[in-house]
Amino acid sequence: MKRVYLDNQSNTKLDERVFNNMKPFFTEYYGNPQSIYSLGTVSKDALETARAKVANLINATAKEIVFTSCGTESNNLAVKGIAGALKAGGRHIIVSSIEHFSILNSVKRLEKEGFEISFVPVDGKGNVDDSALKKCLRKDTILVSVQYANPEIGTIQDVKKLVSVVKQSCNAGKFIAFHTDAVAACGVVPVDVKDLGVDALTFSASVMHGPKGAAALYIKEGLKINPQIEGGVQENSRRSGTENLPAIVGFGKACEIAKEELADNNKFIRRLRDKLTNGLLNKIEHIYLNGDMENRLSGNVNFSIEFVEGEALFLLLDAKGIMAASGSSCASKDLKLSHVLRAINVDSAVGQGSILFTLSKFNTEEEIDYVLEEFPDIVKRLRDMSPLYSHFIRTGERKSAGPGADFDGHSH
Repeated sequence: MKRVYLDNQSNTKLDERVFNNMKPFFTEYYGNPQSIYSLGTVSKDALETARAKVANLINATAKEIVFTSCGTESNNLAVKGIAGALKAGGRHIIVSSIEHFSILNSVKRLEKEGFEISFVPVDGKGNVDDSALKKCLRKDTILVSVQYANPEIGTIQDVKKLVSVVKQSCNAGKFIAFHTDAVAACGVVPVDVKDLGVDALTFSASVMHGPKGAAALYIKEGLKINPQIEGGVQENSRRSGTENLPAIVGFGKACEIAKEELADNNKFIRRLRDKLTNGLLNKIEHIYLNGDMENRLSGNVNFSIEFVEGEALFLLLDAKGIMAASGSSCASKDLKLSHVLRAINVDSAVGQGSILFTLSKFNTEEEIDYVLEEFPDIVKRLRDMSPLYSHFIRTGERKSAGPGADFDGHSH
């Protein structure tokens, strides 16, 4: 059976060059980086070399990079760590309504500890409006966290503009930290922390063809942050625990490759994305593209498909060897309408048939052709069994109408 992997937002295939870089640190250079003998020194050098490569991807300095185990840990460290360090200046935090659960659940925890949380809304394409953000700001605001790019609908925020709104609101002597979760963006689109002006930024190896188990938090020099894992001196005492050296070395190599190949990969992946998007719109009626088509991740294709049920859709896709997702990878198992689709006002009935394809440099045009050949038949098969679709065909009436626009901005 053909196998087509289109769930690259949840995890990417490891680049063989990354794997080859990692292997010696499993079997040959296995010393603890904190040990002072020669084997430990080799490991320490490799750790700092990787740190420099990771920093270079986002135009940071090596000392501004703290290694963690995953994007979720980095987000927890950012939100809880910054809030704890800055709480003397206030207890108000602002996040967008479409953040990853590691942000949303972190602020829920902080709310139980006496912090106040404001959720800034997004428009129908998933964009945070700068005027809405400005209205949320208060004298006691200490932290704003807005995702750089949403992994589910692909919308890329104008983070630089949002940072400017926050910083301009600060009175003399007042400081508001700005964090962005850039896991979906780093290694996919250019990200420059100095140009953005952010104080903290989360990114991860696993979505840029690096290994699982390595991620980072950029912490701007001078920003105060409380550690969330205590025990030792690792990562400048900001994140204790023996470093996962093979994964970190792989992360460094993945960042190096991503920076060198980013432009070419983007061009290639965008072409496949557009082919898949246009092909599905041409072959299937009553489907709705979610997210911002202009300011969008190059590999993101997210549709809500009317008159189909999500679970059956994925089972039939998997039977054809096509692997995709519904909603965020952390929420797709329950097959409920995701908080992201709710935030952009997708009709709940239509949203049950949402599908997310995410592409990478390892996908091929032949794979896209295969999806375009098989997927419309799957949708037809499910609709033929749908009483809602039968009612619509007979009467022209639907119980719910799906918002959204096609690739050219016209409603279906």
